[in-house]
This record gives sequence, structure tokens and C-alpha cells, in this order.
Amino acid sequence: MTTRQLGAFNQRIAARTDVNIPVNDLPAVMLSATIWAYWTYVGAMAVRVRRRTRKLAGIVPSQRLEQLMWLVWVPLVAAWMTLPYLAATRTTAPWAPPAFAYAMPYVALRWLAAGLGLVCLGLSIECWRRMGKNWRMAVTPEQKTDLVTTGLYKYVRHPIYAVSITLMLCTVAVVPTIPVLVMAAIHIVLMIMKARNEEQFLAGVHGAAYEEYCKRTGRFVPRLGSAAAAPGKAR
Repeated sequence: MTTRQLGAFNQRIAARTDVNIPVNDLPAVMLSATIWAYWTYVGAMAVRVRRRTRKLAGIVPSQRLEQLMWLVWVPLVAAWMTLPYLAATRTTAPWAPPAFAYAMPYVALRWLAAGLGLVCLGLSIECWRRMGKNWRMAVTPEQKTDLVTTGLYKYVRHPIYAVSITLMLCTVAVVPTIPVLVMAAIHIVLMIMKARNEEQFLAGVHGAAYEEYCKRTGRFVPRLGSAAAAPGKAR
């Protein structure tokens, strides 16, 4: 469907449902602010790591696989910060949500997703703080960090990535456009690839301790019956 056809389709839906598409879309504004806060916080953590270590290790990837992933990841993050803003300030396709997004009951879903996005931001900050000095953006083979297994890490191995995926799904719900759907699909694939790569690295660093940790946790979703007590940290 071309942009002109999509615009005409939205107009027909709006005419049938008596929907007025707002110039300033509040759920999209709320989500956009959340995403900007998320990545601003990540940027601040990267600066702290750089100042503490005086190295780019852990910020800029050194592994070939992660370097290739970053070629996609960097523009994807830029798109993630841009598309909800465009949705909040544009009224035409492909940036603005389709007309059905402004009609009940879907509008309630958009508000719910925007609120859940704030929860995702809070959970991410909690995970980042729990990681403390162990936080890195990229695998650093030359550095050995502690294996954090408390908080959400008690139940899933990659809570930050799980929450990131959830935040991306919230973005799809608030901004159900084709560009956002494409972005979300790429994001989820990258999260799975990064999680698997980190698991291979951590298994080599922590050995049996990490294998036991994997047995009682899920990658993104808790395992059934995984609430058994776990040690605070495994080294």
C-alpha cells in the first residue's frame, strides 16, 4: 500500500468512526519522553564507565559479531528516539498512527502501553543500578565482572533486554505504523543475538557457576518453579 493509499484509508476510517486526529498525540508524547529518558540514562552510564576506566572497552564493541550488530543497532536507536516524536507531531502517514489508533477501545490500549513504558524505564534503572560497576554496553573479553543474580536477575538472565523488548512492544502499541513494526522486528532479533552472545561469553568466564545459574533462570521469561533461593553473587 502506498503512502497516498494509506492516507486515504485513514481518512475513510476517520469518516466512519467520527474520529478527530489530534496534532499533539499525548500517549506518543509520553512514550517519546520515556524513550529519550531511557537512552539519556544509558548515555550517562557510558560516560561514567569511560571516566572510571579511561578506556572504550565495554562501551565500543571489540568482538566482530557485536561490531556488525552495532552497524544496525546505532541507527535503530536513532529511529527509536525519532519515530514516536514524529508520531506525536505529525498527522499524516507514514509517521502518524492510523486513524483506528485514535478510536476506542484502541486508544485505551495506547494509554496503557504508554504507562507500561514508564514502568519499563523504572525496571531498567533498577537493573542498571544493581549491576553497578559491572554494567557494560559490550562484551569485554579482557575484563572479568561479577555475575549478578539478585533482583530481577534471580529469575531471568537478561532482564534489561527483556524490559527493552517490552518497551519496544509498547512503542508498537502506541505507534502502530509500518516503520515502527519494522524497527521492532529488527530490535527483537538483535536482543536475541546479543543475549546468546553474552551467554557464551559468561559461560566461559564463570564456568559451572553460570551453568547452574542458567538451569534455574530463563533467558527473558522466568522458568516455572525458578523462585528457589539463589546466592547473591556467583563468581
